[in-house]
Amino acid sequence: MNVRLLLFLILWPFAAAAQGFGGLGTDAEGFSDPEPGRVFSFPADHGAHPDYRIEWWYLTANLDAPDGSQYGLQWTLFRFALAPDLPLGDERQIWMGHAAVTTPQAHLSTERFARGGTGQAGVQAAPFSAWIDDWEMTGPDFDRMRLRASAPDFAYDMTLVAEGPLVFHGQDGYSVKSGDGQASYYYSQPFFRIEGELVLPDGEVALEGHAWLDREWSSQPLSDDQDGWDWFSLVFDDGARLMGFRLRGETDFTAASWIAPDGSLTAYPDGAFAVEPLEEVRVAGRDVPVGWRVTLEDQGVDIRVDAVRQDAWMDVTVPYWEGPVSFEGSHSGRGYLEMTGYE
Repeated sequence: MNVRLLLFLILWPFAAAAQGFGGLGTDAEGFSDPEPGRVFSFPADHGAHPDYRIEWWYLTANLDAPDGSQYGLQWTLFRFALAPDLPLGDERQIWMGHAAVTTPQAHLSTERFARGGTGQAGVQAAPFSAWIDDWEMTGPDFDRMRLRASAPDFAYDMTLVAEGPLVFHGQDGYSVKSGDGQASYYYSQPFFRIEGELVLPDGEVALEGHAWLDREWSSQPLSDDQDGWDWFSLVFDDGARLMGFRLRGETDFTAASWIAPDGSLTAYPDGAFAVEPLEEVRVAGRDVPVGWRVTLEDQGVDIRVDAVRQDAWMDVTVPYWEGPVSFEGSHSGRGYLEMTGYE
């Protein structure tokens, strides 16, 4: 059976029923569960964790062309275990890649799949390498990497250099996702400088800007009533960063991380970070919020966040909205927004 069809058949009943978005609220009996107090070990934790059901290596970037035009870029590798206690090379370890670019004219996205054990996809902790087919994020360590992806209508080849430390969300990397206690391990490298070339049908574009890489793994990261999320990664003009999310369910759940320019992090629990949709548009047959009020009172943040392109829809097996944003108000800057579960 085609691996894309296999994963679709597994995830679709969960997405359609009240099992959390994409099946991420289904019972994970037999898999490992995140617990507070983990001591992270590097470079090993940059690699895969096959005893957990799902994890990802997730990079987004805000970029500028020489003429001042704004672009966005996404590169993501997911790993799904279809049963507990599978070695990393088992064919029931499923790998999925998403790549996208947002240009002034369009949002372009593509998707790839692979089974474990074929060599087609995987992750190596040191020297670091994450790949699926010819897409790769690879380098001598986690601070210096080359990033490549290709599709029928775009390709990019970028270099990444970290200019700040890793940051650990929640309780030193233990990130709670619901009032019921679902959680993940979650850390980021939000201080990448990125530059390189984007190839489009009408030519090449030299780009540079900043990128944000998220690492997260869990087995049941959502409660079964949580049907989607709104996730913001924002880079302020003064060098600060803000990660904040709202998980939508019977009762919404929020959390946030305020990251100072030197990388020191202040974690905020449920209720401190607030988002309010201000403008909706019809995208891919769905009403999707593309303008938001975002507040974090403790840091004096009260901003209007707007999509750079309102049609940044990821037309993939489990579809979602993901694209670059800009913001102004108490602070100004740019970032990325991901929204799932809109019907």
